[in-house]
Amino acid sequence: MRILLSLLRPHWPVLALGLVLGLISNAANLAAPLATKRIIDTLGTGDALAGPISLLLVLVVVGAVIGLWQWILLGTLAEQVVLDARVSVIQRYFRARLAELTGRPTGELVTRVTADPGLLHAASSSIVGLINASLAFVATLVLMGTLDLVLLLCTLAAVTVVGVVMAVLLPTISKSQKAAQDAVGALGGELEGTLRAMRTVKASRAEERQGTRVEKDARRAASFNVKAARRAAWVWTVSWSGVSFAVIAVLGVGAWRADAGLLEVSSLIAFLLYAFQLMGPIGELTQNVTALQSGIAAARRISEVYAMKEETSDPQPGSRVDGPVLALRNVTLRYSEDARPALDDVTIQIPSRGHTAIVGPSGAGKTSLFSLLLRFLDPQRGEIYLHGRPYQSLTHSEIRAELAYVEQEAPVVPGTIRENVLFSRPDATEEELTSVIERVRLADKVASLPLGLDTPLSGAELSGGERQRIALARALVRTPAVLLLDEATAQVDALTEAALQDCVREKASTSAVVTIAHRLSTVIEADRIIVLDNGHVRAIGTHESLLASDDLYRGLVEALRIAVPMTPAVP
Repeated sequence: MRILLSLLRPHWPVLALGLVLGLISNAANLAAPLATKRIIDTLGTGDALAGPISLLLVLVVVGAVIGLWQWILLGTLAEQVVLDARVSVIQRYFRARLAELTGRPTGELVTRVTADPGLLHAASSSIVGLINASLAFVATLVLMGTLDLVLLLCTLAAVTVVGVVMAVLLPTISKSQKAAQDAVGALGGELEGTLRAMRTVKASRAEERQGTRVEKDARRAASFNVKAARRAAWVWTVSWSGVSFAVIAVLGVGAWRADAGLLEVSSLIAFLLYAFQLMGPIGELTQNVTALQSGIAAARRISEVYAMKEETSDPQPGSRVDGPVLALRNVTLRYSEDARPALDDVTIQIPSRGHTAIVGPSGAGKTSLFSLLLRFLDPQRGEIYLHGRPYQSLTHSEIRAELAYVEQEAPVVPGTIRENVLFSRPDATEEELTSVIERVRLADKVASLPLGLDTPLSGAELSGGERQRIALARALVRTPAVLLLDEATAQVDALTEAALQDCVREKASTSAVVTIAHRLSTVIEADRIIVLDNGHVRAIGTHESLLASDDLYRGLVEALRIAVPMTPAVP
C-alpha cells in the first residue's frame, strides 16, 4: 500500500475530483427510487405526473453525464499511474548497481516494467471507487431504513453473511496474483535466455527439449493465474448471489407486510429498487477490493526493484597524489563477506601512455579488475586513483568520463549504426565520425548498406567482428584518457585484427590502453604485461621477459600455441 500510495500522491487533486463526481453521481442514483415512489403515489392522488417524471429524467441524465465524466477522468489517471510506475522502475534500473541487474534474468527485469505496472491500472482508481461505493452502500441502507426497518434488517443479515465469506476469500487473491506475476517473470527470463541462444539451441537439436522447459514455465504461470481467477470468481459469485438472495427475501417479507397493510406498495417498490441498486455498491466494492489486491501484488514486486542498491555518488574529500593515470594500491575485492577475495592486496600502476595487457587463467581476477576501474564495484580495502585523485573523491560520471570500455561480447544498443557509434559522444562531428569508421575498417561495409550509417542494426546483416568494430569505434570516438579493451579482437579475422591492432597502437602512443587478453596473440606487442593468478599480481614485464622468467605465462603461451618471433640466425 505504501508503494501504491506513493504513486498516487502526485495525483491527489484528480482523485479528489473523481471522488466528488462519484458522490454526485451516487446522489442522483439514490434519488431515483424516491422519485419513482413519488410517481406511484401521484397515480393514487390524480395529480399531474409531469413534475415527478421530469425529475426522474433529470436525475437519470445527470447521473449518466457525471458518471461518464468520472469514468474518463479516472481512466486517464489510471494510465498515468501505470506510466509513472514504469518510468520509476526504468529509472531505478539505470541507477542500480550493475551487480543488482546482472544477477537477475533479463526477461524478468523486462516483465517488471511491462506486466507488473499494468496491474496498477484498475488499482489506481480503486481507492476512489472504494470510498464512493462505501458511501453509496451506507446511504442506500439509510434510505432503505427510512422506508421499512424490518426489511432493512433482512437485508443486513444477508449482507453480513456475504461480508464474512468475502473477508475470507479476498486475501487469497493477492497471494495468487503475486505468485502468478513471479511465474510470468520466470517465464520471461527463461524465454529471453533461450531466444538469445537460439543458434546453439538449434545446432544442438534441443528445440523440443528447451521448448518443453519454456512451456513448463508458461503452464506454471497459467496455473497461478487460473487459481487467481477462481478466487475472484468465488468472490463475485458470493457477492452477487448474496444480494440476489437478499432481494428474494426482501420481496417475500415485503409482499407479506404489504398484504397485511403494514407497508405501502409504493414504499415496497422503492425498497426493492434500492435492494437492486445495492448490488451496484456491493459489486463495485468487490471489484475495487479485487483490483486493489492485484495492485498490492504488483506493488510488492515493484518494491523489490525499489530495494535494489543504487550507485551513489557522494564524493568524499581526498588528497591528490602524484602518479600515473590509474593506480590501485593494496586493493582487495570480495563479492561476499565469506567468499575468497577476487582480488587480494593488488597494487598496479597504469601509465598515462602505452599499452598494458592483463593476462591470466580463468578466475584470475581480470574481469573483477575492470569492474573496479569502471567503478561497477567498490573494493573492501585499498584505494584506486585516477589522475592522482582517489575514486572516493570522484562521482561515477567523472570517473567514466575518462574511460572508454569495449566489452568482449561487444553488445550494440537499439538504433542505427550512427547512433551506436555516437552513443558515448553524441556531439561528435561528421568528420570525427567518418574518421573513426575508417580507422576500424568499416567504411566499405557502411558504404555497401542502402542507408549507410543510418542503417538500423536490428535489420543489418553484420558479422560478430563487424559489431565488435562498431563497439571499438564507439570507444575511440570519445578520445578517452584510458581505453579498456576486453579482448577487442576476439571475433575478427586476421586482416581486420591487424587493422585493429593499428588502432590500439595509435591510441597507445597518446594515451593509456589496457587490454584483458583471452588470446595472448593480441598482447605480444604490449609495452608491458601484468599476469594475474588467483587474485594476486604474479608478475609484470614484457612478453620476452615473462617468457624467460614466469612459468605460468610460459604455460599460457604454449597452451595457445602462439608463435614466438625468433631472432634470425647470423650467417
